[in-house]
Amino acid sequence: MKVSIVTVVYNGASFIKSAIKSVLSQDYSDIEYIVIDGASTDGTMDIINQYKDQISHIISEPDQGIYDAMNKGVSLATGDVIGILNSDDFYSTNTVISDIVEKMTAEGVDSVYGNLVYVDPTNKEVVKRYWQSGRFTRKRFLYGWMPPHPTFFVRAEVYKKYGMFNLSLKSAADYEFMLRVLYKEKISTFYINKLITTMRDGGTSNISLKNRIRGNNEDQLAWKLNGLKPFFFTRYLKPLRKIWQFFRMPSD
Repeated sequence: MKVSIVTVVYNGASFIKSAIKSVLSQDYSDIEYIVIDGASTDGTMDIINQYKDQISHIISEPDQGIYDAMNKGVSLATGDVIGILNSDDFYSTNTVISDIVEKMTAEGVDSVYGNLVYVDPTNKEVVKRYWQSGRFTRKRFLYGWMPPHPTFFVRAEVYKKYGMFNLSLKSAADYEFMLRVLYKEKISTFYINKLITTMRDGGTSNISLKNRIRGNNEDQLAWKLNGLKPFFFTRYLKPLRKIWQFFRMPSD
């Protein structure tokens, strides 16, 4: 099973190297690595080019934002399975892709996901919060649940059948995509109770109160775009579910 990993970046010189190295250090051999840069001006491409012989595809050009870049990467992917790794993130172990392939093969599912940890941007040893995803049931979406997108791997045929990221959403297109394929289209999935991805705290939707509010409004819009009706309290439970993450510590 060939696995395509897509990393998107814009002016990410501070952390792009750790993302790249976490992919290149995986113990799984059949990986297609795709890096999409949004025409960075801070030396990001100088770092990426240090690894160009080990990266399958590199594109550096202006784009319409992070989800446009993700769509470019997905369009280039030739793997059976596709995962997205942002430039501030890195895989938590060198067996992540092996674990993903093992479970997808054994369970015969369309997608898999796992756990995620947020760390201090400058000190990855300092854990800020821990997202233990839990097993999937469709109704959990109604209660504000979602899997962490940086741990979500999906078969390429799902993108071909149900579409890619919706560019009308600026911070919740990953949520809309997972809502669309898992809840609306009912693709199969499997929860791996392992730490998959480490994320540096301070993502787009969390960086300010304004962005949090916009993200919450877009979460609501995601349901509408798919002709779905959540409970009236769904939009409020989704951010509230994050509170518990601050009181958990990784055990896997």
